[in-house]
Amino acid sequence: MPKQPDPSRRSERSRQAILAAARELVSEVGYAKLSIEAIAARAGVGKQTIYRWWRSKGAVVFDAFLALSEAEDGVALPDTGDIEADLKAVMRATVAEFADPAFEAPIRALNMEIIDDPDLAALYREKLAAPVDEAKKARLRSAQRAGQIAAGADLDLALELLYAPLYQRWLLRSGPLTPEYADALVDLMLKALRPI
Repeated sequence: MPKQPDPSRRSERSRQAILAAARELVSEVGYAKLSIEAIAARAGVGKQTIYRWWRSKGAVVFDAFLALSEAEDGVALPDTGDIEADLKAVMRATVAEFADPAFEAPIRALNMEIIDDPDLAALYREKLAAPVDEAKKARLRSAQRAGQIAAGADLDLALELLYAPLYQRWLLRSGPLTPEYADALVDLMLKALRPI
């Protein structure tokens, strides 16, 4: 008897093709010109397949971006015991990621959608921002226990001090995103948070 195809495998293959098509097209044509029809054609699926899983092109772009950031073992920052070295490694990787066209186009598109779509903004906070922020705070708590950061430091504010300037520079294209810039942000944040 012939072996029947596995529909879940076919669905996952279609899903991955859709996400790859969305990433490619948003990089090639920009978010404004991106359409569900173009994504479907590039992925080799019907547009009804896309609408079965996503309610809008913004939701597709979000998942395409999220797929770039997913890690097999979840999100965790390095913890070598040296908070300065660990944060510099993370910030340098973040700067490199924001400068990568494969990452930049979908995240710019996602930011445009988040501004006008409160539901997508909530989904972004829940599925991406919150887990990543929690991993960052876990690393900062470890540094607090080691006496490298003040015990009473507000960790949410610490993350804003570290990441907001990077995000603003990237968003407004007001300056280069370099490893030296990443290091300077870490130095300033740690100077503000060191125990007295």
